[in-house]
Amino acid sequence: MFLTTLASLALAIASASAIPYSIPTTDGFPFPNPTQLASIEHIAGGSLPGGALPTSLKAAGITTLQLLSINEQFEVAFFESLLQNITQNQRGYDLECLTPFTPGYVIETLEAVIAQEKLHAIGVNGILKSAGQKALSPCKYQFPVDTFQSAIALANTFTDIALSILPAAQSIFTTDGADEDGIVPILGSVIGQEGEQNGFYRLLRKKRPSSAPFLTLGSTDFAFTVVQQFLVPGSCPFEVSSIDLKTYGALTVLTTPQATNMDLHFEVSDNVNAGNNSVVYLSGQNLPFTVPIKHVRRDATSGKTYFTAWFPFEEAGFAEGLTFAAVVNGKSNFTSIDAVAAATVFGPGLIEVE
Repeated sequence: MFLTTLASLALAIASASAIPYSIPTTDGFPFPNPTQLASIEHIAGGSLPGGALPTSLKAAGITTLQLLSINEQFEVAFFESLLQNITQNQRGYDLECLTPFTPGYVIETLEAVIAQEKLHAIGVNGILKSAGQKALSPCKYQFPVDTFQSAIALANTFTDIALSILPAAQSIFTTDGADEDGIVPILGSVIGQEGEQNGFYRLLRKKRPSSAPFLTLGSTDFAFTVVQQFLVPGSCPFEVSSIDLKTYGALTVLTTPQATNMDLHFEVSDNVNAGNNSVVYLSGQNLPFTVPIKHVRRDATSGKTYFTAWFPFEEAGFAEGLTFAAVVNGKSNFTSIDAVAAATVFGPGLIEVE
């Protein structure tokens, strides 16, 4: 398991003393000229989608595209940083342990992934501009990794999250209809491409390429909360807080989850109450699963609250791979991810089970 929680992520960033990273602009990204774009497309193995772009977007569609733009540019930055660490022979990024993969193969693959993610970001910004909205430029970034293996583990996790929100984005564009209908099949192709990527990361980690028959769905609010942990505060050339999505308090999973029924121990930075709050899990294509909070203990010195909740992995038929955990107001059962997101106070806890 890697990076089970946002709090773990924030702690890792603080302890890593990482230098803020900026995406190189030698190829004009994120606004390349035609010659630069052709070069990116060549490395990526294909071009931007053809056809007319939307000329109008509804509010939910704009917000969703802004999230996708931020996320795609973060991914570009992450893989650019990873490739630099490898090619500059930084300590911890030795590829000799990757047998049967060769260093040249891994480097060529990462170069293609970077170009593909650039086209994703350029495409999203193109849709925003076509509809009269502002295209987003990159921020500065921070990455809590210091080895190749920890970097690939993180890539596995954030690609799981990307795969969880792209179907949600499709649903939003379908609901909006009109000009946004044409975005839906494009995102379908991106889902397949991200799945191909994630299979590669899993292979590098000696896992089987596919984790489960049906992958976990997520919330755009969950993804927005997660991606902000990688942004250097105040470095974005736009107001992150102006994007109409929620940011939750951190939920730390203190137990290493296993593929079995078990108790998990959690930590939050504020108060929770067993009478007023519960934990909800989102796993695979199952309905949200609500469990009670128990053994609540408040640390008066730190202000943190510790508690336990049942993790019904086998009982509830949870999927291997990514499961989300969230602390919500109330103790009700939920029938939709949107309802869970609306009730969430702390989260998401990111649980990876193999």
